[in-house]
Amino acid sequence: MTKTDSTGSTWRYRWAHRQNERRQRTFRAADEAWRRRDDELRRLRTLAVSFHGSAQAGVGLPMELAPGEVVFWTLPAAQLVEVRHTAVLPAPELTVDPDPPVLRPRRPEGVKVVDAGLAVLTNRRLVLLGGRGRRDWAYGRMTGLSHDPGAPVTLIQVLDRRRTSGLLLPTGAAADFRFTLTLAFADAIEQRAAVVAELDELIAEHTAARPERPAVLTPAQARITALVPGGRRTVAVGAALALIVPAMLIESNPPTRAGSERAAAATPAASVTPAPPQHVAPAVKVRPTTSPEPSRARPAPPRGTPQPPVERRCGAPANPFGYDFCGGQRIRRPAAGVCDWFECVPGFWSDRGWLVQCRDGSVSRTGGQRDVCAGHKGFRRTVSR
Repeated sequence: MTKTDSTGSTWRYRWAHRQNERRQRTFRAADEAWRRRDDELRRLRTLAVSFHGSAQAGVGLPMELAPGEVVFWTLPAAQLVEVRHTAVLPAPELTVDPDPPVLRPRRPEGVKVVDAGLAVLTNRRLVLLGGRGRRDWAYGRMTGLSHDPGAPVTLIQVLDRRRTSGLLLPTGAAADFRFTLTLAFADAIEQRAAVVAELDELIAEHTAARPERPAVLTPAQARITALVPGGRRTVAVGAALALIVPAMLIESNPPTRAGSERAAAATPAASVTPAPPQHVAPAVKVRPTTSPEPSRARPAPPRGTPQPPVERRCGAPANPFGYDFCGGQRIRRPAAGVCDWFECVPGFWSDRGWLVQCRDGSVSRTGGQRDVCAGHKGFRRTVSR
């Protein structure tokens, strides 16, 4: 027996089933991405609170530690790089990036490799023990620090060295190194509590953005437009064409003026050679009755005719949040139920940019990022309000 709802319509039941399945898939993907980021934030906070080094970790290293100096981190596959054209780097900041960008194993233009060896991170300095000697970057003399957003390169400026230098690391070790360097620098200037406070703020903000489970749709909520391929968009396009096409036809074939009709009728008669007159009676002049020329203005619709509502969306689906494609304020923190009205990409809530629409029709939070709408045919336009 075919399963029907209270209205007896099987298509309504199928519509509700499809919509609920789509909403559940979107919610599960968003919830999984949210849980992964939550675990990463809490792991970083635990590491920041319990951050400490060990003097025993320096045993066997080809370098001498100063009194009270402890080792935090070591990596044997580091490369020493220098910049050909030195620029002023920004001052070191105590910021944490819980979503590190995807790095490519490449060397940026203008950066050359001059040595390679063992990188050692202590509570007082960063050291590279290379084949040509040792290179130190003391935290107390550090004036500039910059992490390349597309390559695993970290550049450092210090007071006692004119040329800017740094490290080129394997892509898999860059994120761990950058976070550990931030903690080591904060610990050296006695500001580790600021890093922990920033992580607490990120955790609170992430907790407030947890995706909500969507409400279950019932067959009674199905609209008749669901029977049309494309749904409400197809109906809206058809209604617009029904209004535009007759207007275009009227403009392309305007009514002919009365004077032009008389001129056209008189034209062929003027080309015929008239016969010589035979006792023609004097003509009686009759003044023709002039009639007003018909107006080309479109007739006004009769009173009481319903006019289509005008809503500023520029192609965006109807939604209670006022989101549209007309241009305006960017949306960095979309409403929790945005995926109930727009087609969200998998992992929607794990991104950190503003709201954009991709070329496949889905929406994403990758606005302003280098990989905007990656895997969804590229960027199309920005969602605004």
